[in-house]
Amino acid sequence: MFESAQRHGRSKMRWWVAALMWAAIAINYIDRTVLSAAAPKIQSAFHLDAMQMGIVMSAFFWSYALLQLPAGLLADRLGQKKVLGFAVLWWSLATAMTGLATGFRSLVGLRVALGVGEAGAYPSNAGIATRWFPRKERATVAGIFDSGSKLGGAIALPLIAWMLAVFDWKMTFVLTGLLGIVWFVAWLVSFTDSPAAHPRVNAAELAHIESDKSAQRAQPVARPPWRKLLAHRNVWAMCIGFFMINYNSYFFITWLPTYLMKERGMSVLQMGWMASLPLLVSIVVEIFAGWASDRVFASGKLSLTATRKLFLVVGLVMASSIGFAAFAHSALVAVLLLCVAKSGTTVAASQVWALPGDVAPPNAVSMIAGLQNSVSNLGGVVGPIVTGAIVGATGSFVAALLFSAALIGIAIINYLFLLGKVEPIQFGDPSQETRIHEPADFSA
Repeated sequence: MFESAQRHGRSKMRWWVAALMWAAIAINYIDRTVLSAAAPKIQSAFHLDAMQMGIVMSAFFWSYALLQLPAGLLADRLGQKKVLGFAVLWWSLATAMTGLATGFRSLVGLRVALGVGEAGAYPSNAGIATRWFPRKERATVAGIFDSGSKLGGAIALPLIAWMLAVFDWKMTFVLTGLLGIVWFVAWLVSFTDSPAAHPRVNAAELAHIESDKSAQRAQPVARPPWRKLLAHRNVWAMCIGFFMINYNSYFFITWLPTYLMKERGMSVLQMGWMASLPLLVSIVVEIFAGWASDRVFASGKLSLTATRKLFLVVGLVMASSIGFAAFAHSALVAVLLLCVAKSGTTVAASQVWALPGDVAPPNAVSMIAGLQNSVSNLGGVVGPIVTGAIVGATGSFVAALLFSAALIGIAIINYLFLLGKVEPIQFGDPSQETRIHEPADFSA
């Protein structure tokens, strides 16, 4: 009744926070993509061979994947405002300074530095979602901020190509780096870790944020034993499932252009439009999926566990369309199936990024999110290599796409049976601890 009575006068600062979270991820993906577009000019300028250029491109992931967990630990300990703000400033400076690179070694060092900064983005956003949004809105905000990665990926190449044509590659890095510095200023003046401390959050919005007591649980308490958290079966399920999802997701930003040109006979211009289509479609689908799952849970018709599993499985069934694309008779049908497949991974992602706030103790959300993202990015490292090996051995993408679909099948089984009841992990009461060897819980 209170919420209904106050709805009209409720401030909306949390949605400005969501917009800043979204912008951070969009800038994150733009900055990591600049090198791909500028690679031919950089390779020519510094006389790099293919092996050296490959090392430069992969250097980002060395630090990005390894530092997800430490970044999450820092965000939980120091606060997301400091960690995310510093992370964006750090990676933006690393991007801008790439324009000052003098050769192979400096390029590798700056790409490693970029990964150090960008490692703080997703873990921090997961923690912010828990502090600033009630449980019934977390999938919506997860869908919003994660959709920034798709927009960043979709617009980065044409935007950066235009900048490269107007400016040289050095100035392109400087200009894209400035985006994050502008964001950093906005972040400093408009965000606080606690909604209660924000001058633009009124009593009605604060009551709404705290409606499921998540804000009270977020107050400092004894830090949970992280080794026990890492051994918890739900954490394992989150990591395994997201690894499979990311293995598929990285196909769309690594091998898809080659697939469309070599397997489907598209020209460069046709490929440019068709390769961006799955990413653009998935933006809308992901935000809608997050919103829809929150509405389902808020209705009381399904438990949180059932809601999360339903949308995960529906999304992954859609993602399995990548296997059907291998047998499509026309390029258009193949692209449509790939749009369904990419959209399916984002439906699942809207739940994946809500899960850390659902299951982690309040002061360990960013840590769990960092661990989940660290493992998932191994899928991004392994996926392009395995796909390339399969294509090289078979001479086509058919077996590679079928293998991707098989991994999606494993992800479905993982979320159905390894993921237990979706609730905060508790320690001290053995009856409430869920271990890897216990049976799956599908109850409300």
